[in-house]
Parts: sequence; structure tokens; C-alpha cells
Amino acid sequence: MLTLDALFKNPELPEMFSGLLVGDRPWSPLAHLDSALESVSANVQGHVHPSAEIEGAVFVAAGASVGPGAFVQGPAWIGPDAEVGHGALVRGGVILARGAKVGHASEIKHALLLEDAKAPHFNYVGDSIVGARVNLGAGVKLANFRADGAEVKVDGEPTGLRKFGAILGDDVSIGCNAVTSPGTIVGPGSMIYPGASVRGVFAAGTVIKRPFDTPDV
Repeated sequence: MLTLDALFKNPELPEMFSGLLVGDRPWSPLAHLDSALESVSANVQGHVHPSAEIEGAVFVAAGASVGPGAFVQGPAWIGPDAEVGHGALVRGGVILARGAKVGHASEIKHALLLEDAKAPHFNYVGDSIVGARVNLGAGVKLANFRADGAEVKVDGEPTGLRKFGAILGDDVSIGCNAVTSPGTIVGPGSMIYPGASVRGVFAAGTVIKRPFDTPDV
């Protein structure tokens, strides 16, 4: 099983979240995300467009921006130079590290985007951790709920989570309209081609080309 240290090298997070990326399993931080955000209070230092709406405990750092028509629901922490774009939906329980982007018509909930991670167009990111410099192509979905509503497992191991999307290591690139199934873990530097549907645990540097792919093919 990939460790958090193997997935994320030197993550840039403020001191208040410094203990978040620890645990014996890659999905451990998801269980502690809500408690990590309890200390966040409403504080807007960056730019919020007049047509955007902010609700609840939302911190917007200096240099960050919230674009036209966006809706941000707390608790949420939007770091320096991070961007919530036009028509984006931030549904709470969200941390956007420095330079992270949630762009046009993208939706994110209960998730952590590390520095310069991008969900820039028509993306869904639910109950997930997205590593530094990851790029999601237009239409990429990180699905977080099994069709049967059962607990999400990883390689047969229970996670204790009914909602768990994906863990994407640093520098992962995913092409347009690809979908990851609940509980997918992708090692750093991997590439997933457009239109692929993937599930399972993938080692660092994996290239996934076929429309339906798993680690054992």
C-alpha cells in the first residue's frame, strides 16, 4: 500500500493543518478533515467577486480569489493565490493550498487540494486528496460513492468510509472525461489517458491508456 509520504513530498500547508497528512493509511486524513477545519473562522482577505456567495466559516487568504457566480460553503480554507473560478461550487469541508484552483463549473466537497493542484473545468472532486501540481482534464470525475451504497474498500481492505473518492499523488495528470471509481489511489507522476475508467491502487509512474484499466492488466 502506498504511504502518505510516498504520495506527497513536502506538502505546503499552514501550521494549523500540519498534522493532517499523517496516518497509517492514505485515506486517514479524510477522517480528520472536519476536525482540522473546526478552527477556521470567516475571514476574507482576498478578492471575492460581488456576484459570488460565501456562507459560513470561510477563510480567503490574501492573493486568493473567488470568481463570478461561485458559491463557497464553509468550513473552507482558501489559501494564498488559490482560485475559485466562475460558477464553481465549494460545498464545505475543503482546503485549497497555495495556488490550487477549482475552476469553471467544477464542484468540490470534503477534499484537500495541495499546492498548485487544478480542477479547472467541469470537474467533480468528492472526499478526495489531490496532490501538488495534479491536473484534472475537463470533465474528470473523482467518484466518491458506490452504486450500492456500501463501504468503500481498497484492495479488499475496509476503510470505514461510505464516501471516499480518490487519492492522487503529486504530479498526476488525468485526461479529459476520465473517471476514477471510489477508493482509487494513484501514485505520483502517473498519467491517465482521456476517457479511461479506473479503480484500484496504482504505483508511481503508471501510465493508463485503455478505456477500462486496473493495476493487474
